[in-house]
Amino acid sequence: MDISAVDLARIQFAFTISFHIIFPSFTIGLASFLMVLEGLWLTTKREVYLRLFHYWLKIFAVAFGMGVVSGIVMAYQFGTNWAVFADKTGPILGPLMGYEVLSAFFLEAGFLGIMLFGLNRVGPRLHFTATAMVALGTAISGFWILSANSWMQTPAGYTINEAGQFAPENWLEIVFNPSFPFRFVHMMLAAYLTTAFVVGAVGAYHLLKDRTNDAARVMFSMAMWMAAIVTPVQIFAGDMHGLNTLEHQPAKIAALEGHFEGETRAPLLLFGIPDMEKAETYYKVEIPLLGSIILTHSLDGRVPGLKDFPREDWPDAAILFFSFRVMVGLGFLMLGMGLWSLWLRYRGTLYETPLLHRAALVMGPSGFIAVLAGWITTEVGRQPYTVYGLLRTSDSISPVDAPAVATSLVIFIIVYFIVFGIGTGYMLAAMLRSPATGSGPTPGEPARAAGVTPAPAFTDPHPSNTTE
Repeated sequence: MDISAVDLARIQFAFTISFHIIFPSFTIGLASFLMVLEGLWLTTKREVYLRLFHYWLKIFAVAFGMGVVSGIVMAYQFGTNWAVFADKTGPILGPLMGYEVLSAFFLEAGFLGIMLFGLNRVGPRLHFTATAMVALGTAISGFWILSANSWMQTPAGYTINEAGQFAPENWLEIVFNPSFPFRFVHMMLAAYLTTAFVVGAVGAYHLLKDRTNDAARVMFSMAMWMAAIVTPVQIFAGDMHGLNTLEHQPAKIAALEGHFEGETRAPLLLFGIPDMEKAETYYKVEIPLLGSIILTHSLDGRVPGLKDFPREDWPDAAILFFSFRVMVGLGFLMLGMGLWSLWLRYRGTLYETPLLHRAALVMGPSGFIAVLAGWITTEVGRQPYTVYGLLRTSDSISPVDAPAVATSLVIFIIVYFIVFGIGTGYMLAAMLRSPATGSGPTPGEPARAAGVTPAPAFTDPHPSNTTE
């Protein structure tokens, strides 16, 4: 196959970031879920919350480790495949990545050991503080990573120095660039929903086996509350994000909507097949006027078309059109699940409706799929630029040969599927175990490192000296 080094480098980065984003989107929400569980245990003293905390803590540890490893591998590609990009954007993206390590990763790493092993060593309240710090660290990490990515989408606060690099001029404008608030909120809510639907699926699985399982009931109930409350907020946040994208990246909107011709009173295309070569979308299924209403909040609003922009600046509508609809479609399915659960909760049959439980089980991976579809929409929509409107992808590549990139890509695929397949298999096996049984040490039980043999019981060699 005649594939250029640029395309192979893009495929490699897409592959590694797709693996990586799965784990932070899970651990961000799971860290907060663990904090809530431990807080509820401290407040109510109900043993079921502590049991669930230990149950999910093991899964969190594995997911956190895989997220760190996959992130480090991804970062190396900036120097191997994208050296020009790293050089041009280093004065801005370098400090942003550094802030993430200093303020977030150190915070997570510093308290993670206490969170994992310290409940019976430091006391419940100090342990809860450690859990809260890990949850805070994951959120701060998301803050800096989303700030860096958003700057690449909507660059601001920069100047070009004598070396042709993007240099900081106003750090507040760089960090809080025009699209950052919308992307950050959208991603954090996506992480919470991703975790909620995984927790809901696990709870539903165990409810299908035993409706009286108290831990499964708690998991399922909490997950459905998240689906019912957070999904409408996410849809609203997504709408605000769309308006921001229309303002700053109109070509992306034109591509994901499948519009090649700009028009007022534009329809909403539910389905179609965009043809980039012929610049036309075939087999349209559309709703009149709704495109302008959604995108501009006006009946007479104008929706841009790709022909409004130079042909060499078009993102790939054939990919964006479908990735965007996968994300939005799953969002509305999540909303339906949340509303359905509210109705059954009102009727008192939330735990006695197997059809809902089966639906929740099927929807378990929906958050991951929606996150991947969203990131595809975001990153493909930025093309053909790495820094939108300023630095082209073709000008960002290192001087590498296609065979070298292809070889490393094949190695990545093999190693990732082996290593992360084993880790994912372990997490799935842990989820299949019932939370009704013991999942961790109980308060007062000595905590030991793995492989350490407990000391023999003490025997008094002089029993006669015992005071009675």
